[in-house]
Amino acid sequence: METAAERQEAAHNPPTLVDLFLLFLRLGATAFGGPAMVAYVGEFVVKRKKWMDPQTFKGGVVLAQSIPGATLMQTVAYSGLQMRGLPGAVVSYVAFGLPAFLLMLAFSACYATYGSLPRVTSVFSGLQVIVIAIIANATYTFGRSSLKDYRHILLAGASTLAFRLEVSPFYVILAAALAGVLLLKEMAETQTAEPGNKGISSLPVISLLAILSLGLVFLYLAHPGLLSLALLMMKVDIFAFGGGFASLPLMLQEVVHVRGWMDARTFMDGIALGQVTPGPIVITAAFVGYLTHRLLGAIAATIAIFAPSFMLVVLTAPFFNRFKGSAVFLKATQGVLASFVGLLLYVVIRFAIAVPWDLFRVILVLAAVAALLKKVDLIYIVLIGAGLSLFLF
Repeated sequence: METAAERQEAAHNPPTLVDLFLLFLRLGATAFGGPAMVAYVGEFVVKRKKWMDPQTFKGGVVLAQSIPGATLMQTVAYSGLQMRGLPGAVVSYVAFGLPAFLLMLAFSACYATYGSLPRVTSVFSGLQVIVIAIIANATYTFGRSSLKDYRHILLAGASTLAFRLEVSPFYVILAAALAGVLLLKEMAETQTAEPGNKGISSLPVISLLAILSLGLVFLYLAHPGLLSLALLMMKVDIFAFGGGFASLPLMLQEVVHVRGWMDARTFMDGIALGQVTPGPIVITAAFVGYLTHRLLGAIAATIAIFAPSFMLVVLTAPFFNRFKGSAVFLKATQGVLASFVGLLLYVVIRFAIAVPWDLFRVILVLAAVAALLKKVDLIYIVLIGAGLSLFLF
């Protein structure tokens, strides 16, 4: 466990904005597995860089899971916010999402030109099992630090079952928090973490809101269809309780069935490309934007799908930090963290069921798990897995 002296040293040596940009750009380039990458973000900012203390980071995970939007992106925004305020949040958020956006932009352009991407789907076939290995390892890593006794384990298992039964993530999280307050003991090692960011000036937040508002006006003047696209993606983000995957059914309904911008098969191709790219699955919004309004549409849809939840993190984090010393809040936090482990386990099971297993895939997933346990850099695992997929699948 990190000592108070180490936390104080980290607070006095915060990373620069360039440090944050480079780290999250690297993490964003290998962010396969969606919420599983939360554990890897924590590995870097808490253990390797010592820029945050463990309890502050775990609090960020709880906040990210409790509000709508992609949990992984919210955690990144919270981490940047704690370390360097609003500029740190913006830099971390943009850097982490940039690789996924650029890859999806390239894939979308090729898809619009050729109509299919057989090589990409071949790579995806192999990366499916790499992603399973990543999520399984994250489940183990996060579970090891969050599940302290049988009650935590039972709560995680109950959450997995609830997700499997398609209970709304909002209700799962709420029930987990309540169960934590009623059933869990306050962990002896838990102590009040000193947040890296005590508060946020209202002027930068107001300025950011003004920029976003002007952006919507620009979209309306450029093309009313762009404004419609952006407002739709903002709506999807606001109602995406439970992470990125929760946004896909709503996006499918609105894009395919309500507005008829594309057929269901094309949209499903966009989801497949979203899984090939690193980062959150909601980057599928860039695919929809490109196919409907080309480059400007891809940019507008991407900003819109992330902007509302980013603002929620910025606006709620200062209030959230004030409750960190409360015993009731700490027990509720344990419950929500246990439900997050349950979510990861559910994603592992769901992905594993969808894979057409054969000997090569079994060997590949076991090799990936072994490499992850040996702390091999994730970027090498992904690149080798993608290369092997071109030949094996």
